Amino acid sequence: VQLQASGGGSVQAGGSLRLSCAASGRTFSRYAMGWFRRAPGMERAFVAAVSWSGGSKFYADSVKGRFTISIDNAKNTVYLRMDSLKPEDTAVYYCAADVVYNNMWRRTPGYWGQGTLVTVSS
Repeated sequence: VQLQASGGGSVQAGGSLRLSCAASGRTFSRYAMGWFRRAPGMERAFVAAVSWSGGSKFYADSVKGRFTISIDNAKNTVYLRMDSLKPEDTAVYYCAADVVYNNMWRRTPGYWGQGTLVTVSS
């Protein structure tokens, strides 16, 4: 699976952004998808995950209620809608995929895309 993330940018606190991650290669619909982020000076952290069917979703506590993950198997794309953004959401965001849904936050996913930078100013 090859993953291509896009949609990052600069926004003021309270604003919104939507990240996209297009997948290609193996059968996309067999993979759970998710997002991670690495803030300046911090380790990479889990953000959100969605099962390949879209029926199960899991969020980090720090983004619960503000971020929404969704998946469109027809377009081989996973999205991360980010609302009520805060300066502490500033990070490079990475999309990831794995055949096992729980691996998205319990282990290191098997496939990674390049990052896209999100900058939130106060």
